[in-house]
Amino acid sequence: MATKSSVALVVMIYVIGLLGQSNAVTPAKPVVTFNRTSFPPGFIFGVGSAAYQSEGAPLEDGKGPSIWDTFAKQHPEKIADGSTGAVADDFYHRYKEDIKLAKEVGLDSYRFSISWTRVLPKGSISGGVNPHGIQFYNNVINELLANGLKPFVTLLHFDPPQALEDKYGGLLSPKFVDDFVAYADLCFKTFGDRVKLWVTTNEPNGMIVNGYNTGSFAPGRCSSYVGNCSAGNSATEPYIAAHNLLLAHAAAVKLYRDKYKPIQKGEIGITIVTNWYIPKYDTPANRLAASRALDFFFGWFVRPVTFGDYPESMKSIVGNRLPKFTEKESKLLKQSVDFLTVNYYTTNYAEAALATSNHSLSYVADRRAKLTTEKNGIPIGTPTSLSWLFIYPQGLQEFLMYIKDTYNNPKLYLTENGMADNGSLPLEAGIKDGLRIRYHSSHLAYLLKSITKGVNVKGYYVWTFTDDFEWDAGFTARFGIVYVDYKNNLKRHLKYSGYWYKKFLLK
Repeated sequence: MATKSSVALVVMIYVIGLLGQSNAVTPAKPVVTFNRTSFPPGFIFGVGSAAYQSEGAPLEDGKGPSIWDTFAKQHPEKIADGSTGAVADDFYHRYKEDIKLAKEVGLDSYRFSISWTRVLPKGSISGGVNPHGIQFYNNVINELLANGLKPFVTLLHFDPPQALEDKYGGLLSPKFVDDFVAYADLCFKTFGDRVKLWVTTNEPNGMIVNGYNTGSFAPGRCSSYVGNCSAGNSATEPYIAAHNLLLAHAAAVKLYRDKYKPIQKGEIGITIVTNWYIPKYDTPANRLAASRALDFFFGWFVRPVTFGDYPESMKSIVGNRLPKFTEKESKLLKQSVDFLTVNYYTTNYAEAALATSNHSLSYVADRRAKLTTEKNGIPIGTPTSLSWLFIYPQGLQEFLMYIKDTYNNPKLYLTENGMADNGSLPLEAGIKDGLRIRYHSSHLAYLLKSITKGVNVKGYYVWTFTDDFEWDAGFTARFGIVYVDYKNNLKRHLKYSGYWYKKFLLK
């Protein structure tokens, strides 16, 4: 058996050879000479994960069902391979092993989410607190700290309680706000003495577009003219769900700032995902389309938590289908983040699209932008195994500069950045992920350029640490820097990218 040091040497020889191959090059200039010391002192390097994607044990030790437990079980046709997260990576039983491996890589921080229904099985405090769930997250947090890793904790990552969905429609009801705040209060009170970086919700824009416009994510709601859903309204429900989630975020932040932050000295924010959008052709109509696409996806959440209201383009187009904030709500939302966290994977071309008739209104139609990934037959960047993800690292710098100039240069964390390989790759091929090394090195290079231009970025998190259940892609996509052998007892193997990251992090 090869030793770890011999494997690492083979990895570096392989990477050096790869960097010299023209067919492996992304649009970025190769960068092989920088490492973590090139970044400002105190800059955090980490990895990310999420409860439903990694934990498994969906009903073990008193856990209640989330909407994803229900959705994946009831709608296998909406998952690429018909799989579920019922086992996932079995992080629930193997967290010590994974945290030990994260320490060996040299990481500063580990980002994970708490499963709401593992601590509150019925979604509300009145339904009872699950001591086993509390103990599990106490164990995870303590294990991270014992291994020198900062816990970065998300309260909601796509998996609200099924009980609240059944009780009042989940995010479609304003009642969601009080239950979310009570859940957040429990987490702050229980874990906040050790957790200093909190996020209220991960990718609410992605969760809502997929869950309430196309129906491809839980809870699987959409209009019949948009997708195969048994119920929903793609013209109204995305905006209602987003509105309630924004109010839940603002109320939880106020609670934390008033009750816990003075004592616990932590910080709290929200995580928004977006692609970067560039005009397909340099025309006024295409430039406006790119701007609208950004407003409708990124600005939809970031403008309210920064300035207290939705983007003007949304208000103009959506009209009375877009809920309005009261003066009190607007004040509560304004500056309701200590930091902003963003997830970036790729860039799209944007073209102007005509308005849709009132008989087929939807969130996607409202943005009046056609998004594509090629121009004149040429892809926007290096293709990957996912049809939507092309490697365009300069888009990260352009996006970060946009945030700096548009949103008052907030403190930022880049909490997801990564690419997937084909999930069917066997172990021997799956660990040789040279394109992922190229992906991360080029994005880190553009991130560093952004910092030198004044963008206030404080950390970078690879998505993801271990291969996992990737929502509607199931196990057909592998994002991890650690290969999980699903055919051999979920055994973990550090990929070449994991060894590369380890070398990058050496001081």
